[in-house]
Amino acid sequence: MTTIAVWNGTVIAKSEKTVVVEGNHYFPPDSVRMNFLKPSDTTSFCGWKGMASYYSVTVEGKTNRDSAWCYTDPSEEASEIKGMIAFWRGINIQHQ
Repeated sequence: MTTIAVWNGTVIAKSEKTVVVEGNHYFPPDSVRMNFLKPSDTTSFCGWKGMASYYSVTVEGKTNRDSAWCYTDPSEEASEIKGMIAFWRGINIQHQ
C-alpha cells in the first residue's frame, strides 16, 4: 500500500515505507518533495521521542505553518523514525 500526503491539491510525499507512530505516518526523507518544505524555528519536546523540529509547507503560494515535523536525533526508543517526516494541520494522509 502506498501512503501519500496531500495539501492544497498537491502530493508532497509518497511512500510504501512509512512508519506509523501514535497514529502519525512518518515518511522517509527521500519520499518527501522537500522543495515544498521550509525549516521553521519551532520545536517541541516529546518525553519518549525527544526534540522535534518543524517545517512549514508552501504550495501554490499558500503556506501551512509548522505542518510537518521531524526527529533528527530521537531517543533510542524512537530510533526507527530518525530523520523521517510526519504531517498534520490539514495535510491529508491517504492510502492508494
